[in-house]
Amino acid sequence: MEFQERLEKIKERIEGNMPPAYLKIMHKATHDLEQSEIPSKVLKVGDQAPVFELINQENEKISSKEMLSKGKLILTFYRGVWCPYCNADLANLKKYLPVFEEHNATLLGVSPELPQYLKKITAMQKLNFDILHDDRNMLAEKFGLKFYYPEDLKELYRDKFNINLEVQQGNAEWALPMPARFIIDQNGIIQYAESKADYRNRPNPDELIDVLKNL
Repeated sequence: MEFQERLEKIKERIEGNMPPAYLKIMHKATHDLEQSEIPSKVLKVGDQAPVFELINQENEKISSKEMLSKGKLILTFYRGVWCPYCNADLANLKKYLPVFEEHNATLLGVSPELPQYLKKITAMQKLNFDILHDDRNMLAEKFGLKFYYPEDLKELYRDKFNINLEVQQGNAEWALPMPARFIIDQNGIIQYAESKADYRNRPNPDELIDVLKNL
């Protein structure tokens, strides 16, 4: 099954039997985010990428300066272990890791979840790349990706879906990054930038390979 077909199947499974009232809240939140100024402020190709030092799923420090001294960086921002679209996306990305490495690029995931949850998704999806803890979405904010849940969506996730971002992230902000991908060259310049306000839409990794081949 192709990746986009898999995402569509996930959408059908999740939303197919969901009460209309729940869907209304979710779809309105996505629409409002799409219509907000946030998507227009995401860093673009040619921009300087923020420098960072974050801990991974094993509480080890990962420095962008150190990583870029060895090659290019691919960053993929995702929501959390509770998000089936993110799980599918990460599982699909790992298949491309040998190709990324052939082009001297290191793949890193970035999420606001605490390291114990990063470790959980790493084990669940048998990931062979690091996932970084972005405390309070501070790095996501520098990339222009951070947004806050509206109150009705917060209540829906917490009270109906049993997903509590306060527990997952260790703070009460109820904020997430829009799912996004960036390729950063060794000069720290963004050479590929893609983000979606609609978390159900994820690009095919082939786009990354095409860019890497031309760098």
